[in-house]
Amino acid sequence: MAPWALGFTVFFAYPLLANVYLSLTRYDLISPATYIGLDNWAFLLHDEALLTGVRNSAWILLIGVPVKLMFAFFVALLISRARRGGGLLRTVFYLPHLMPLVAAALAFVVLLNPSSGPVNTLLSSVGIDGPLWFDDPRWAKPSLLMLDSWMVGNLMVIFLAAVLDVPQQLYEAADLDGAGKLRKLWHVTLPAVRPVLVFAAVTAAIDALQYFTQAYVVATSLSGGATTGAESLGYPNDSTLFFPVLLYKQGFRYFNMGYASVLALLLFAVSFCVAFVTLRRASRWASDM
Repeated sequence: MAPWALGFTVFFAYPLLANVYLSLTRYDLISPATYIGLDNWAFLLHDEALLTGVRNSAWILLIGVPVKLMFAFFVALLISRARRGGGLLRTVFYLPHLMPLVAAALAFVVLLNPSSGPVNTLLSSVGIDGPLWFDDPRWAKPSLLMLDSWMVGNLMVIFLAAVLDVPQQLYEAADLDGAGKLRKLWHVTLPAVRPVLVFAAVTAAIDALQYFTQAYVVATSLSGGATTGAESLGYPNDSTLFFPVLLYKQGFRYFNMGYASVLALLLFAVSFCVAFVTLRRASRWASDM
């Protein structure tokens, strides 16, 4: 057990304890840390940006995660029932997952460019005025959700393996009872794949709370001359200022490491609670089916 204990101590226990200490200090990465007690924690009650970060992260958790899971499961069902070209379809839907997040985000910035992007060009050709996408606070998060849904190849493969593993005898018994496609989906497929659904829900919820790269790349690439420095994060109008982006902004743009440590501990606690609650409720839902 020594290698595991060493790795746990060096890469988890020590950083966590150091983070707790830094949350009680004023530290800018240059000067020595100065102990200030609970002042950083008290600032949580007065930080207006905190509510914005929590609200945006809640959106990606409560809306984005269910949409991604349902879309991946729907694609898996379609591929599992494809009589021809199943291998090709699996490859086509999985390939976007292999693309680096930075490259994928930049590609969607180009695709959803409101003035010259191919998406709005196609919409205008059929008489539809496309939205501003990432440049509109109302459309920025849905546009990020489109990007995430395009890259659900990993979830699709997991769901596909689970769907194909459902015993055919169960479907044959359901056919004898006169069950239609929807009843077989609800009473046969979903109960059979419930462990996979629980796993996907928990991991997707944790990933949503740590949502950073896509929002960071989109905001910094689009803000341009409109905003500079730390103010570019969250563009437009803080609509993409997710909680991890706020944490990064405090720590590495404002160099307020003490308050960033507070946000990191808060994110750790919330991630643990969300994973625990999601696991319990998903398990209960699966057992009741």
